[in-house]
Amino acid sequence: MPRWLLELNLADGPIPWIIWGIAAAGVVALLIRPLRRRWLVRALIGLVLGGALGWGLAAWSDATNAFELPLPAAVKWWTIGGFAAVGLSIVSLWDSRWWRKVVAILTIIGAVLSMGIGINQAFGLDRTLGDLLGVNTLGALDHFAPPLKPGEDPPASLAAVWKAPADMPARGRYGALSGDDAPRSTAGFTPRNATIYLPPAALVKDPPALPVVVFMMGLPGYPNPHPMVDVMNEFATKHDGLAPIVIIADQLGAQTQNPGCIDSAAYGGVETYFNTDIPNWIRGHLRVLQDPKYWTISGYSNGGACAFIYGARHPDIWGNIATASGEPWVGFGDPKSVEKVFRGDKAAFDANKPQAILAEHPGAYDGHYAIFAAGALDKKYGPANRASADLAEAAGFTTTFYLVPNATHTGPGLRGGLEKAFDVLYPRLGLAR
Repeated sequence: MPRWLLELNLADGPIPWIIWGIAAAGVVALLIRPLRRRWLVRALIGLVLGGALGWGLAAWSDATNAFELPLPAAVKWWTIGGFAAVGLSIVSLWDSRWWRKVVAILTIIGAVLSMGIGINQAFGLDRTLGDLLGVNTLGALDHFAPPLKPGEDPPASLAAVWKAPADMPARGRYGALSGDDAPRSTAGFTPRNATIYLPPAALVKDPPALPVVVFMMGLPGYPNPHPMVDVMNEFATKHDGLAPIVIIADQLGAQTQNPGCIDSAAYGGVETYFNTDIPNWIRGHLRVLQDPKYWTISGYSNGGACAFIYGARHPDIWGNIATASGEPWVGFGDPKSVEKVFRGDKAAFDANKPQAILAEHPGAYDGHYAIFAAGALDKKYGPANRASADLAEAAGFTTTFYLVPNATHTGPGLRGGLEKAFDVLYPRLGLAR
């Protein structure tokens, strides 16, 4: 598939409006017809049956929990409206001239595309066609400031001494870590390319050492950088270009598989990749602060489960955990998704839950931060994150729990959760006074 097609912006800009306009024009053209009773009845049947089918699919999804969350209202309206337009187009194929048949076929295509774009915007997670297909079209980013030299002593609070140079760019840069510049798995895991984000402060001639964040998206999914990059640029704008360096990495290996956040014979060394390979790569390639206080493991949904597990199991690496709508443990949304990992071993499955891991490290979390957020309308992941926050607090973490107003388990919940997390973390990371 051509790169330009994969990079089409489906979240905003002209493309959605063009497609919506084509579909709307098609519907209007089909409705403009002599008012004969047979046609009116046929059009009404097409609209009602199509809309009813769309409503039925939305109701079925909620009743069966097909998407593991209640559908946002906008998704339901797009589904009803899209199927109604398709129904009208289908009945317009009979007793009509050739040009009307062509309009009907084009309207079906436009309605389906409009529905897809509208639903994607309602979920608010994917920006481009490449994002939807799990294809990373980013160019490589491979020019980094060298790591700190032994003996270099960075300030305790960077924000207290930082003055942005005149030539500092207004926004950060991001790109793929590929080829020789990619973190490599030493334990048999095959990740897709990670993405790195460098804030404006990292792009100046003599950049300061910065905090670092490793972030994971959800399942199904891929290392989509846009949600985290948008939030980081927002914070950098408010703080004179200061933000953490972020690596958006792949804990899945494929769009729909679930390696359970651990090393296994089925998928290889996922946990080793995140807690040995990536940290070693960071230390050898990036100008970052070395104290675990400045290292954050973060994730959304399935990635949130991994973040909690890694932060609990490796407190010597990660001083902070930040999850947005995170699963409380892997397999929470779909236990069958991890059958290949645990092979029916319930004891191994339970031992991989944060509750068991936290109990193995008494006293290890003093001075560590944990932020758990979820959508206020998310009846599944909201209570789950409340329970995770309670576990972390009881284990000794300095804990924050936050419900994102008017959000569910979708893009607004992710963005709001990340914004809250870095509101809490910025002073701790020395990025705000």
